Amino acid sequence: MTRILMTGGAGMVGRAVSKKLFGENVIVTDLADTDPPLGPKFRRLDVTGTDPEVVIAEEKPEVVIHLASIVTPPPGMTRDQAFAVDVTGTRNVLDACVKHGVRRLVVTSSGAAYGYHEDNPIPLTEDAPCRGNPEFAYADHKRQVEEILARARDNHPELEQVILRVGTVLGEGTDNQITALFKKKRLLAVRGSESPFVFIWTNDLAEIVKRAATESPAGIFNVAGDGWLTVDDLAQALGKKVLRLPAWLLKSALAVASPLGLSQYGPEQVRFLQFRPVLSNERLKTEFGYTPNRTSAEVFDLWKREAWL
Repeated sequence: MTRILMTGGAGMVGRAVSKKLFGENVIVTDLADTDPPLGPKFRRLDVTGTDPEVVIAEEKPEVVIHLASIVTPPPGMTRDQAFAVDVTGTRNVLDACVKHGVRRLVVTSSGAAYGYHEDNPIPLTEDAPCRGNPEFAYADHKRQVEEILARARDNHPELEQVILRVGTVLGEGTDNQITALFKKKRLLAVRGSESPFVFIWTNDLAEIVKRAATESPAGIFNVAGDGWLTVDDLAQALGKKVLRLPAWLLKSALAVASPLGLSQYGPEQVRFLQFRPVLSNERLKTEFGYTPNRTSAEVFDLWKREAWL
């Protein structure tokens, strides 16, 4: 059996992947021990320091699945701390893989790496540039991670890479900044924008990560269910109304509310609502060889029912 090491195993996706790989020769790692344990073999690993070098040298995996990332920063986390996990952590894992002869590296990137831009085509294919946005820590960090990985493909072609640019993940118990938007009395939208969303079911993503580690071709693949939902589609599904505001008004309101602690969002979040990347999953289906079991609409409906909305 292929010997696999996974970072970020305590997260929602990591736990789902662990279930898919149960019985395989897998070393699950995370920053802290968990109860119950994440798998038959668990090791503490902090990607921001020397742990990747030490643990990968000792465990000698053939494949590394790198999931460790900061999607929703916990209260008090600074941008520098998130950078240490997202960017420095990825570099540390990559360097250790190269040094110790790992055959394949699987990385969960994000559709956010493309950035929130008005001229993004709909849908976006994997050939579109990863431009990120400097004002969004997560999008900016994923852009930098993609650049690091691109250089490694040129300099170290012996290390296979599978890069998964993932859309919005929804599954049982999903609770983050995006789902908080759906739980509002009215859905917020920017006037003149459809605010489209693509979704991927947690179980589909876990199966995709498993295949990326064990049998898929190397390459870069968008990960999303078929189709997308506009803010009006979401509102209809939730039985809610849409509050549409001009971009300038929303930016002005958030510029005042955020410093006063009245909103967790700043004016930069307006682009997040205006220009969401809509991911094409055609390459996932034709080259990677996996068709998600649930469409974006079905994923959202499943989450809605589980969230009792």
